Amino acid sequence: MDFVFWISAAVIAYVYAGYPLLLAVWARVAPKAPRKGAFPAGQWPSLSVIVAARNEAARLPARIENLLDLPYEGAREIIVVSDGSTDRTEEAIARYVSRGDVRFIAVPAGGKPVALNAGVAAARGDILVFADARQQFAAAALIELASNFADPEVGGATGELVLDCESGSSASSIGDGVGAYWKYEKWLRRHESRIWSTLGATGAIYALRRALWRPLPADTLLDDVLTPMRAVLDGWRVVFEADAMAEDWTAPDGAVEARRKRRTLAGNYQILAQEPRLLIPVVNPVWLQYVSHKVGRLVVPWALIGLFASSVMLARDGWTYALAFAAQAAFYALAALGAWLDAKARHDASGFAADLPVAFGKEAR
Repeated sequence: MDFVFWISAAVIAYVYAGYPLLLAVWARVAPKAPRKGAFPAGQWPSLSVIVAARNEAARLPARIENLLDLPYEGAREIIVVSDGSTDRTEEAIARYVSRGDVRFIAVPAGGKPVALNAGVAAARGDILVFADARQQFAAAALIELASNFADPEVGGATGELVLDCESGSSASSIGDGVGAYWKYEKWLRRHESRIWSTLGATGAIYALRRALWRPLPADTLLDDVLTPMRAVLDGWRVVFEADAMAEDWTAPDGAVEARRKRRTLAGNYQILAQEPRLLIPVVNPVWLQYVSHKVGRLVVPWALIGLFASSVMLARDGWTYALAFAAQAAFYALAALGAWLDAKARHDASGFAADLPVAFGKEAR
């Protein structure tokens, strides 16, 4: 049982502390910055901005205006793919289509991967830029993304998703925790990019050479990890571009964030089944990073179970085990309390909202 305790503790410590320390040293000792630069006038690559959307009629006009307002010296096109929308999406953007600002494609409801496949099949640009309907790009986003492709080794570039909780302006009940975690995650991506390549992209803002696209399986959960990692497996770099920003809001509560986490976890398992080459060191050029970052996150839950179970059984064998047990018990108790308070706040808020029409109706009469 001692073995289980120390192995579990070592795995957790390496994934969340040892690996970041290794990255920090590696990026300082042997950095490999991409040869980013401006293209000569008239030689900027053409862009195809692809927005896959389902029932986003209310958001799409503002999203398209944002994309049209972004400065860029090369040719660009905006492709909106409606994934079985039933909210008159086509009517909402009809004026942009009629002016030639947007190309519209409607496909039967099949999920985001199917919509992306359709958008890419119709794209004419040298570089694909993927965007969602909800976010807004910062002014320099397209220029900063595209400038990375001046480096012939770069196959993709991911921008930086900036959440409102990072500035303390979010109304989310879990904003502080999500903000801290997201800053940590972006630190990892930035340093992985400095030594060779990130291990995925931010689905809300990333770019890829069109020649590197491979159609996605319809059931793909994490297109923004599978697509970039396929490029990396083929020998290309995918770099993190902090100056290409997209703004978004934080999940409103723990329930929404938990669903996102479960989807991410399932997606990472799925990618190992889709691309088992990722686990082969001589095939995956970022094998150490992938095992440490992605696979490590899949192992940590099991290590936590092993650590807690062994702590319980060893608590009477020494103060180290007793302290570890007490610390874990306190942590899980606080986590349970936080989850209960979040659920209570959501229940109270929904009850208050449901009572509003009744209360105002009585007052009016």
